Formats: sequence, structure tokens, C-alpha cells
Amino acid sequence: MQDREIHICSCNRTMPLDGAALARALGRETPLPVHTAMCQHELARFAGEVHGDAIVACTQEQRLLGDAAEESGKTRTIRFVNIRETAGWSAEARGATPKIAALIAAAALPEPAPVPRVSYESRGELLIAGPASAALGWAEALKDALNVTVLITTSDAGAALTAARDYGVFSGELTKLDGWLGAFDAEWRQTNPIDLDRCTRCNACVQACPEHAIDLTFQIDLTRCKDHRECVRVCGTVAAIDFERRDTVRRERFDAVLDLTGTRPFPQHQPPQGYFAPGDDPRAALKAAAELASLVGEFEKPRYFDYHASLCAHSRSRKQGCTQCIDVCSTAAIAPDGDHVRVEPHLCMGCGACATVCPSGALAYAYPAVPDLGQRVRALLATYTAAGGRDACLLLHAPDGRDAIARLARTGRGLPARVIPLEVHHVASVGLDVWMAALAYGASQVAVLTTGSEAPQYAAALRFQMQIGDLIANALGYQGEHLRLVDGRNADALGQALWQWPVALPPRVAATFALTGEKRTTLGLALDHLAAHAPVPQQTIALPAGAPFGTLAINAGACTLCLACVGACPEGALLDGGDLPRLRMIESKCVQCGLCATTCPENAISLVPRLDLTPQARSPRVLHEAPMFACIKCGKPLGPQKLIESMLGRLAGHSMFAAPGALDRLRMCGDCRVIDLMQNEASVDIRNL
Repeated sequence: MQDREIHICSCNRTMPLDGAALARALGRETPLPVHTAMCQHELARFAGEVHGDAIVACTQEQRLLGDAAEESGKTRTIRFVNIRETAGWSAEARGATPKIAALIAAAALPEPAPVPRVSYESRGELLIAGPASAALGWAEALKDALNVTVLITTSDAGAALTAARDYGVFSGELTKLDGWLGAFDAEWRQTNPIDLDRCTRCNACVQACPEHAIDLTFQIDLTRCKDHRECVRVCGTVAAIDFERRDTVRRERFDAVLDLTGTRPFPQHQPPQGYFAPGDDPRAALKAAAELASLVGEFEKPRYFDYHASLCAHSRSRKQGCTQCIDVCSTAAIAPDGDHVRVEPHLCMGCGACATVCPSGALAYAYPAVPDLGQRVRALLATYTAAGGRDACLLLHAPDGRDAIARLARTGRGLPARVIPLEVHHVASVGLDVWMAALAYGASQVAVLTTGSEAPQYAAALRFQMQIGDLIANALGYQGEHLRLVDGRNADALGQALWQWPVALPPRVAATFALTGEKRTTLGLALDHLAAHAPVPQQTIALPAGAPFGTLAINAGACTLCLACVGACPEGALLDGGDLPRLRMIESKCVQCGLCATTCPENAISLVPRLDLTPQARSPRVLHEAPMFACIKCGKPLGPQKLIESMLGRLAGHSMFAAPGALDRLRMCGDCRVIDLMQNEASVDIRNL
């Protein structure tokens, strides 16, 4: 940080910046010079001063200032940070120095580590499906940029095929479409007697039809056709018309799709890349056409997630457990895959909601990874506090949230001085582990800014996670509402939600731990810190159903200690008793997936959601134990008494054990059973073997 230049500007004196106070907040001895019009008459001065690694506190003129720095030839790296709409344009601007220092300090951090990439390849094969006029019109507009194929789904008056066959034209009903950019598989059913792929467009059929049932898209209106078959006769050897050929299914692969049908074969909130369905909005159609024209070549995007199958609690032995990632995914990128799930990276758009709701951390967000995000959160809060800031509220927002913050700054009171914005790729990607860590670092509150573009299930998932976090914080004596969703669609409502939010109680001491890539570890560190400094210490906190922490209640009268639950537990939270008939549990590992309860043949297990903050939660403890059944001959332990008795009860009426003493042999160990058989051969009825 100390080796970076910092250039700040008051934007024509609309921000009351204090260069000396900012320097002290950032640990610098020399006051920061404050420009007043860095993008105008001071541009030459800026270009002469900038060199090395620089931070420029202006994003509106990022292009202009970046070009000036580049032309100077003295700059190695340059980063831009917005302090105007986020801090300087505020009713509390004079008290925003700690926040401005925090924003600058975060901008000085190293870039997150690069992540693996997902590749797409498109050769420009475009399918346009829809009514004849619209589909053919867009085909004409895009035919020079892309390899167009048209699927006419309905005919309409005035539509006509072109005289030149510049692109393929088919007709039919689109019955299936799946895939992504560069790999869309389309299937349609030809419902009309005329095969447009064979048709020469000679117009002979149109002229010959006595009912005028054939239009200039060469589709037959079957409600008007009287079966004269004159069209078939004049078509002759071309054989494009065959009334018996209807319902022919055709399959093709395309790189991109312009869907004008209005049926939306992708029901999910966010369709795959390369698929456009603009509906009746002409501006959306123009935007889609412009994007389609550019979709030729090789493309990349980040691989947004990491998946650790060994932690996944989705299923075991065909018993379903956790499905939260599948339920919340807005792109249909996640599907069951045996005991685990499969994530299709080409469909994943990086919302990160799967990682937020995953109770075990099997799905982790990688763009950026939690440790990188944690470093930014810690830098923001530590700098803010060191500069004298109090009651920090971290405002998480996606790129589309910038407009909401800007509107509030331009039309309202701006952001309160204590509200520190932090941009993330998607608001759903940050969940309970990061929120609670932020509270442990000293934040009073965490707000998540929504804009209405998010899938509806995201808000429900985030609210539930917030309910759990606030319940834990308040049980520990940290009074107030610590976590909140704020709606950015209306500037007045957003301002009210932030300015009128009563400050919640933060911990007295800020944590110093670093966030890890393991969700449960990060949560454990944050919760341990909050518990250690809690105004009201607690050992256990009751939580709502669906929470990712808890224990089990065992019906001792029903449990036979068969230990099927131990084999089903994907997290290693359940353990056997070794040589003793016991069921043990490490509560800190339990994610409340329910696989143990689903697997239990006696239905003896119930989930008990709660948070155990005692050290004992990390060590095995006995949930249930039973007397050992001993061999009736030598006394050697055989197994849980209840399990043996249950087995004997089920086999008592079986013909195999009708002979005297035969059932008693099941009460013996293997050695004693052999001896008894040798001594009492007459009791063995070979007819029953």
C-alpha cells in the first residue's frame, strides 16, 4: 500500500476531501494532494505526476485518465476506485474519511488468484425459430454475419420465402432444445406435407391448388385443403410434397438460437449463453441480433465453482439427502449424479447461490475464492476502524447495483458514512460464512443489495440464511438486526432502508483470523470468536428446521444399533462404538442432511437443529448405547442385545429353526455353534437345510 501513488479529486469541490486526514488514515506521513478537476484543466498535471503503481479515486473518467497515464509511459499499473457516489456525495460526506480510506486500502490489495476457464467455440451456426414473417425478416438481417437456418413454426399472411436460397428453411414444431453456446441440440417435428428442404420454390403448387391453401412460404393450410392432390401432381419428380410424410422428426446442432416462438423451452430463470428470446420487444430483439452477430469464434468465462464430491450430502445408497443446490440453481446447471451431483460448467453463470446454501461446503465459490474475498472484507473493516470509523455496515452489491448506489447519491442523501460498499460478482455468492466473519471482524451489520434481476429463489435462500445468522447473534447478546436484504430498485426506499436502520451491537474485539476455503472451518472460526466475546454466553442455540447445524434425537426403544446410519452419513459425523454397541456423534460435523433418518430401518432418528458452541461438539459423544448380547455357551460378545433379539424374533417361526435347540444356536458364537452341531447331530434336519 505504501508504495502506491494515490490520486484523489474533489470533483469540482463537490466532495469535502481532507488529504491530511486521509493520509493519516492510510498510515502516510505526507498529506494526499487533492485535485479539483483532474479530468479537465488538471489533466496535464495528473499525467505528469502519475507513475509506477497508482490508485486513482475516480471511475467516471476511467477511460480518459487511463489513457493519460498510459501516454505518460511512466505507469506500471493503475486501479480506479469510486469514492464519489459511494462516499463523497452524501449527507454525511464530512464524516466519510474512514470509509474513503477503507475503499482506497481495498483497491490496493493484490488481484485475486486466477481461476480455471470454461471454453466455448462457435462457428456462427444460428437457428432462428418462430413465425414466418419475423423469422425470415431476422434471417435476412443476419445472413451475412452468420450461417442462418430458419424454422418456421407458424405461417402468417404476407410472408414469403426469398427468391434466392441464401439459408436453409424448414417448417415444423420445435419439440426439444437444450445445450449452450456452440452446442445447442434442436429437435423439431415437421407437421406440413411440403418439405422446404426439397422445395424448389417454383410456385407450381401455389398456382395449381384449387382452394388456394398454399401460401408463399409453401405451407399448406390443412383446414382448407380438400385432398385434390393437384399440388403433388405438379410437383412431379421433385417430390417435395408428401401428405404421408408429416410428423417427421429432425435433429440438428447449432451454435446459437434466436427464439421467436414465445414458448421458452428453457424454463429456468437464466437461459444458457447463446440463447436469445426477445419476445415482442423490438429493442430487445435489436440487442439480441447485435450480440448474435458477435458470437463467432472462441470464448472463455471463469469456472465459478469448486466441487468436492467427498463432502456432498446429496444421496447415499439411493436415499435422497440434501438437494439445496439443485433447488436454488437458476440455470439448471446442477443435476443428481448417483450419490453426488453434477455441475455443468457451460451452463453455470456464476451466481454462487449453490455455494451459499450448501451446508457442507461441497460446493464452493471460486470467483473470487472466499479467502480472497475475506481479505478484502478484513482490509475494509480494519482500515475503517483504525481511521476512527464506528458501527460499520458492509453493503454487498453486484455490478448492476452500482446504478442503484449512484441514483441514491444523485437524487437522495447518498450512502450513510458508515455504509461501506463492496462489489461482488453476484450477491447470491456470499453467504453465512462471510457474513458472520464480517461481524467477527467488527462490522455492526451486513446489507445485501438486490436489483430485481436476481432469480426469485435467491431472495428466499438469502433471507433464510440471514434468519439463522441474526438468531445466533441475538442469542449471544449482540442485539439488533445484523443482516438485511435491501431493494435498490427505488432510490427513496433504498435510502430509507439504510439511513433508518438502527445500529446493531458488534463484538468488543475484532477478530484476526483469515477466511479459509472450507466453509465449515470459516463458520467455526467466526462463531467461536463471536461466542468468546458474547455479551450473553451460550452453550447451545436452538435453530429452525433446515439450518446447517444440529444433533440427532434417537428413539432408544426403537433403535437396534444396526448402525446403518453410520454408513449413510456423508460427513463422518456418526461413528460406531468400536467393540461396544454404541452410536456416537461429532456434532460439529453434522449438516442436518437427513440421510441418517431416511436410511434408518426403524425410523428411530429425528433431526434436532441447533448450534452447540461447547468444545464437546468437536469430539465424539455417545448418542445411544445398549447392553451387549453374549454367547449363551462361552459368554463371548456377539452384538447389541436388541439387534440379536430382533433377529431371533423374526426367525422364530421359520422352518429352518423348528428343530429343538436350533434357534439357540443363533445365540452362540461361531465356535460354540460348531461344537453344538457336532454334539447334537440328530437335531439337524437336513430336509430343512
